[in-house]
Amino acid sequence: MNRRRPVAAREQRSVGDVVAGLLALLALLALAVGVPAALLRFTGSPLPEEVPDGSVFTEPLDTETILYVVTLGVWLAWLQLVVCLLVELHAGVRGIGVPARVPLAGATQAVVHKLVVAVLLLFTATTAIMPAFTQPQAQPQQYRVTQMAAHEELRAPQAQSGPQGQRPAASPQERDGTTAKIYTVQPPHGRHHESLWEIAEKCLGDGRRYKEIFELNKSHVQPDGSRLQKASLIRPGWVMEMPSDARNTEIIPKSQLREYFRDGHPAPPAAQPKPAPQKEEKKADPPVEQQGPAEQQGPAAQTPRPAQPEAPGQVHAEQRPQQSPAPTPVLEVQPQEQPFPWPEALAGTSLLAAGLLTGLGMRRRAQVMRRRPGEMIARPEGASALAEQALRIGADPEGVRALDLGLRLLSQGLAAQRRTPPTVYGAHLGTRTLDLWIAPADENPPSPWEPHDGGQVWRLHTAALDALKERDFADVLAPYPGLISLGVNESGRVLADLEAAHGLIAVDGPPEQRKAALAAMAVELATNSWSDHMRLTLVGFGGELQQIAPGRIRCVPSLAEALPELEARTAEVRQALYAAGADSVLTGRCRGVSGEAWMPHYLVVADQPSKADAARLVALARTGQRLSAGYLVAGRVEDATWQWRIDEKGELDAGVLGFQVTAQRISEPEYHAVAGLFRTAGRTEGVPLPAVPAEPPAGVERHSAGIRMLGRATVEAPGTVDETRRDLCAEVLVYLAAHPGGVHPTVLSGAVWPRGVTAGVRDSTIAMAADWLGRDSRGRPNLYSDERGRLRLGSEVRVDLQHFRFLLWRSAAEPASEAAYLSHALELVRGPLLEGRPKGRYSWLAADELEYETVARVVDAAHRLGELRTAEGDVRGAVQAARAGLRLAPDDEVLWRDLLRATQATGDHTAVRAAVDELRGRADLDLLQPETEALIEELAPRAHARGA
Repeated sequence: MNRRRPVAAREQRSVGDVVAGLLALLALLALAVGVPAALLRFTGSPLPEEVPDGSVFTEPLDTETILYVVTLGVWLAWLQLVVCLLVELHAGVRGIGVPARVPLAGATQAVVHKLVVAVLLLFTATTAIMPAFTQPQAQPQQYRVTQMAAHEELRAPQAQSGPQGQRPAASPQERDGTTAKIYTVQPPHGRHHESLWEIAEKCLGDGRRYKEIFELNKSHVQPDGSRLQKASLIRPGWVMEMPSDARNTEIIPKSQLREYFRDGHPAPPAAQPKPAPQKEEKKADPPVEQQGPAEQQGPAAQTPRPAQPEAPGQVHAEQRPQQSPAPTPVLEVQPQEQPFPWPEALAGTSLLAAGLLTGLGMRRRAQVMRRRPGEMIARPEGASALAEQALRIGADPEGVRALDLGLRLLSQGLAAQRRTPPTVYGAHLGTRTLDLWIAPADENPPSPWEPHDGGQVWRLHTAALDALKERDFADVLAPYPGLISLGVNESGRVLADLEAAHGLIAVDGPPEQRKAALAAMAVELATNSWSDHMRLTLVGFGGELQQIAPGRIRCVPSLAEALPELEARTAEVRQALYAAGADSVLTGRCRGVSGEAWMPHYLVVADQPSKADAARLVALARTGQRLSAGYLVAGRVEDATWQWRIDEKGELDAGVLGFQVTAQRISEPEYHAVAGLFRTAGRTEGVPLPAVPAEPPAGVERHSAGIRMLGRATVEAPGTVDETRRDLCAEVLVYLAAHPGGVHPTVLSGAVWPRGVTAGVRDSTIAMAADWLGRDSRGRPNLYSDERGRLRLGSEVRVDLQHFRFLLWRSAAEPASEAAYLSHALELVRGPLLEGRPKGRYSWLAADELEYETVARVVDAAHRLGELRTAEGDVRGAVQAARAGLRLAPDDEVLWRDLLRATQATGDHTAVRAAVDELRGRADLDLLQPETEALIEELAPRAHARGA
């Protein structure tokens, strides 16, 4: 679909613009001049020759009277068109932004608007009405895509279908019941996931027969450890037993059916040693890759093959530990039961996702402060864990920072020049630029903003913000808190300002789609950082969303209940404007006076209001000046200032604003899952840490490869890997290192490729990781598959996290050497867990206890070592212990307090003040715990005063 893409306009008119402008001019002349001329010529003047009396209402209607009434209606329609034309011309010539709305002329004004825009293009380089909406934008960002040929070995079906419409004849083995037919659920492609209906259509010729497949398989445990419980929920890699007349299936001995359900493949022969992943010989064609926010394809080099086992007589005794490894705690990682499909929409909400994760991080820091030694904070499960995984994939904190700092920098610059910020009715956030569409046009923005399109677009190159810090703008009020993401187009994210409407905004379309779009707008408003102390009233969403931001959100059951507070707030803002002598809330925000008066209050209504409530709301919302308020309502409201529409496919048309985007949406199950995240983050009780292993980990005596996780993810291996595949292969190896009990390939797929991946791509990636990890000193692969088909790391792969855990066990088992073991363990800590992980990678941490457990263990170890060193009189050793723990948990205030006390004990007051300044300089610790503030006041009163 062709879209009007909102960004910088071109400098010259095209031939198409000229032709369109001439045609539009002729059309306007015909409508404005030709219509009345024709009416006067053929029907005469519409005015009666004499004043009519009451008899006109009692006389019978004749043909002449009917023609007169019809003619009078045409004259009135023409008059309405002329009014629309004057309004649009006034807005275009004066450059006042969004034109005023003519009552009862929605369709007429829209047509006239387009004609006027086309005509104005004939006389100006760009139109002053809708500069960014009528002209093509700059070239969209070109994503680098490496295109390669794919080579994937597919298992050919053993059963061939018969002629179309006919069921295949059963073989003798099928008739006597010695064979069975199975179908393996295929991985998703893009957003398409297989369903039982589709499988029934493909294999049985009738989708309605899906119930037969469900009944055959509902009691079987699948390879990933879960069961088929709902006909609407199946997963890639599951094995479906099929009816005997199915086609396009695989025929197997019925005796192997149990093994297929358990492992996804038949059990290997008893005498066969475990296979080791090994990449087959390279093909001539290179693999496929497409990089994006989350890598969907992954590398597809060569399909891995199990290494050919040695003859039974050649199996060496040294190989037995790999076949039967020493008992270790087996951490079974199975996919959570999904009450809804993969939350693709959440993964596409870049700014919203970043805001949610920021708020979630603040809640979890409060949880950590209440954590007791030996416990970790509660982690999300099920749908909530999947929701966080999607948020981690999609979050764009860099974009949030650019929008927040860019707008505050603009307000600061305008305030220094004693200027009022312009009306911003739209914004576009790309990868390198932030564009604002303003009204009226102004060619003199404050530096580093640049004017474009005759001053109707102000552009900021986001690289100019790199040297700035958030603390530099702590006293600058957010100028445009009502900016909300409408959705995305080919080059970035498009936003609109609620306050610029000066009235009601109605979002029409299918109820499910419009509610999902309004929910996304509400959640983003509640969690964004480019707003200050906002108030948000939600109607029709239930009470769960209030848990996300209780300080901002108020949920009410009806619009009638919300209106009194909104009316009172509007009156307060009007009084504040009068008292401050400000013409707009923008002036007050820019100058920083009476800050509380300019804090916005927005309303989002999920369901179409009644006519009475809508009329009352329209009267409240329609203002002659900009107030700190915005109103979003579902459905079609006749007198709405802006009318937006979303269709079944999720495409949103923003009406007179000219935006056409793929809307940002959150379905009801998805925002329930997000609310569950915040409920879990509010739990006060901790979870006991799992027991640490008592057996020495791999690589103690000898190691041929290493994986380091306590800091930046590092793989030390004898092999080589393609640099473009390094991050992906490293993630695969880290996941295996985090789960030493073994991981089924299906589970690995769900973790590393949560949006789905083909088996061929997965296996080729495993093969590349195995090549990289190489072989041990005896020639055995360092990455292999055990007899149950689970992937494991070899006995000579050293993992720093496993050594850290083992040293903790030794410290508890040998109290006399506790401090030495703890010190040795903390030496392994180099930085935050998996520091610097690429954007969109390692999203599986959301559903895994690794992050929660590791942070708790490191903090406990550092705190305990600090106590031991202090008791020994080694205060510098206590300082080093606190510093070691802060390397991995830099925001933990328990360790900061340990550091301050130990530094004070050294007698170096300069070092104490430096530590206090360092603590206060952390952006993530704006609000310190009372215990920390009290300690700072005790140790460094002057520093405490400066902080206050």
